[in-house]
Formats: sequence, structure tokens, C-alpha cells
Amino acid sequence: MIVLNGGSSSGKSGIARCLQAVLPDPWLTLGVDTLIDAMPSTVDDGIDFAADGGVSVGSGFRRLENAWMAGVAAMVRAGARVIIDDAFLGGAASQRRWREALAGIEVLWVGVRCDGAVAAGREMARGDRVTGMAETQAEVVHRGVVYDLEVDTGVNEALVCAREIAARVG
Repeated sequence: MIVLNGGSSSGKSGIARCLQAVLPDPWLTLGVDTLIDAMPSTVDDGIDFAADGGVSVGSGFRRLENAWMAGVAAMVRAGARVIIDDAFLGGAASQRRWREALAGIEVLWVGVRCDGAVAAGREMARGDRVTGMAETQAEVVHRGVVYDLEVDTGVNEALVCAREIAARVG
């Protein structure tokens, strides 16, 4: 299992697609956006995207997220190879929740870094994100998180990063 953690527009999704192309076996890619898209808009105390790019999650979101994490872990335990594309808004606390769900599973923890200004430019070009999210998340998602490997998409293309990650997959 590979967990990619980085801020919005840091390049995680591009790396995940490249990993699927360069790794020898089939890998599924699932991301926090997959979870958010699957949630009904009626979740009490769910997720809120502020006009300034801030994101806050409530207990309703956490309950569904915990179930989703347990489901992802079950898929891996059943033999699926999975790449997770996430943004650890809670830094070390977010990683701790994943570690608990993935207990006993071999995981490669990868920090996907990108300068906030570069990510903000990507965010603007994409046009599908709340302005300010990329710059707000660029550093906060990495606070207290322990990685096996870090890559920087502001310096290297997604394929270069994916090859570096693939070289570490056992």
C-alpha cells in the first residue's frame, strides 16, 4: 500500500496515475476526493469549504471517513494493491487515524511537497477548487507526519516522482 499525502494541487493525483503506469502489477487509486464525492450532501456535521480555502470537517465526516478507511484496509488485506491520495488536514493526527486502520499492513508513506505559490498557480489553472486551498494546505498537511520518502512536484514532474516511489515499493 502507498499513501500519498500532500496539499491540494500538489500533484498527488498525477503521481498516482503515473504509479499505475510504472508499477508492474495493477494498483487501485482511491483518494479523499473519492470519499467526499461519495458522501451525500445531507451528512450532519460533514465537511465545509470556506471561501478563503479553509476546510473543516465534523464528526459526521469523521464517522464516514473511519468506515471508509476500514474498508480500504479490508481491500488491501484481501489482496488489492492500493494507492491513497489524501490531504492530512490534521497533520500527525490524520496519519495516526490511517495507521490505526492499516495496522499490520505494509505501507509506504510518501510526502508530496510543492511550494504553495506553485500549487496556487495549479489551483487557478484547474478552476475546480476553492481559491486559497492549495496555499493554505501546502505546509499544514505535513506537520508532524513521518514519511518513508518525500518528493517535490515543484521540482520534478509526476513521472519522475512516481519512478522514485516505485523504486521503493517492495
